[in-house]
Amino acid sequence: MKYIKTYFLIMLCLSFVSISTAQLSNISVEKSNNGRIITINEFIKLATKNDTEFEKILIDELPLQYRKDLNLPARDIVLEIKGQYALFLSQDREEPEATVSLSKLFPYSGTELTAAYKSTSTFSSTINSSEFTFTISQPIAENAFGSATRLRDKIIGVEIDVIKHQVVEAYEDYLAIVMVAYFNWYEAYENLKIGESSYGENLKLMDNIKERQKSSIALPIDVNKINLQVLAKKETLIGLQEKYQNALNFIKKAIRYATDEEIVPQKPNIYEDLNISFDSDFEDFRRTSRTYDILKLLEDKSSFEVDKNANDLLPSINLLIGYKVDGDDHEIRNEENMVFTGISMEWPFSDQVERAEYETSKISLNKQKLTTSNTHYKLYTDIKNLFQTIKREEQLGKIAQEKIGLAQSVVDDETENYSFGKVTINDYIQAVNGLDSNRFNQVLHEVQNRKFIIEWLRITDRLINKKEIKERHPK
Repeated sequence: MKYIKTYFLIMLCLSFVSISTAQLSNISVEKSNNGRIITINEFIKLATKNDTEFEKILIDELPLQYRKDLNLPARDIVLEIKGQYALFLSQDREEPEATVSLSKLFPYSGTELTAAYKSTSTFSSTINSSEFTFTISQPIAENAFGSATRLRDKIIGVEIDVIKHQVVEAYEDYLAIVMVAYFNWYEAYENLKIGESSYGENLKLMDNIKERQKSSIALPIDVNKINLQVLAKKETLIGLQEKYQNALNFIKKAIRYATDEEIVPQKPNIYEDLNISFDSDFEDFRRTSRTYDILKLLEDKSSFEVDKNANDLLPSINLLIGYKVDGDDHEIRNEENMVFTGISMEWPFSDQVERAEYETSKISLNKQKLTTSNTHYKLYTDIKNLFQTIKREEQLGKIAQEKIGLAQSVVDDETENYSFGKVTINDYIQAVNGLDSNRFNQVLHEVQNRKFIIEWLRITDRLINKKEIKERHPK
């Protein structure tokens, strides 16, 4: 009987060693048995091509080509026709009148040209009177020589540039979401493999303990404890399966995957060689980034608004130069020629609205300067903290890898100790759970580090640029 018990102990020890070794090994991902492998680079290419959310973001640029036409004075030639028929009831007479005019504004100089022809029939004469007038109107105070229009053009140009930057930023933000989704998918996939492996090995252990019970080597309480361990691993596995399925569903949506073939991720190697240095990277960010360009553009816009509103306080004074011909009939016979000059002026004495707009625009300019300064310090702090977080995750990832090796050694030792009755089943279960926990942590820190690098590139405007977007969307 002694030799039989020794035999069972040896076999149990070997089985425990086999179980613990299998727990540490990773399940390889092969296309032949697990489905089609989608690398992160392939995923990004498919997502930017197929996910219409990217097109929805880019379409905001299309209306920009019409923004100046919608907000600046029109350069069109305007035809105006006016007909008038006067009937004098007390004198039983009538006087029809017709006027045709053409006008064109040159917005950037403020000059307006007007040519008008007028024909009038009178009751007292059988001959019509006609006149032709050509007038040049030039503003010399408010909007002097088109100054206000040119300021407005600059303001609209700044607005267009800001919107273009914002479109790229929106594209970059969504690209970051999509890339993080791939890392979530990979993390869920790796965790699911760990959960499946752990559950499977604990099932084997439960069968082994039951065999020991039949031989009166294992106690009933040990069987119950292993049963609880298996059920706990099953609960964990169910949760991991749900997380993986949720992550997979987003991936399929992003690439519009419609086939039945299973897809699996590959360990992302993107940005593995990226060297992050806070001082140099932040200085480059401050000098060349879209974010700082937008802040400068917004300050410029506020400054232009102040100049424009100051211009609006000036009186409206137009210098008029013209040529006029009066004569008989439609052909203007017996004409009289006249050249004239003059001034038209409109000056509201209170200027209440314009002055309020001017003072408000000066306040907005000061506020924008404060916003720029505050944003600079906030970005500095946020990016500095993110840099420290990335370094922390790098260190924690290395520590987790070391702990896996140590935890595996503990499992191996506890396997042998339990086989010879030196420790209880509780010690062995604790060792196994510790190994699983460290394996989950190693995946977590590895993925978290990559996610924070994506955020680093996004917040420093280096994840994508205008040129790369045009290459991906050449339309």
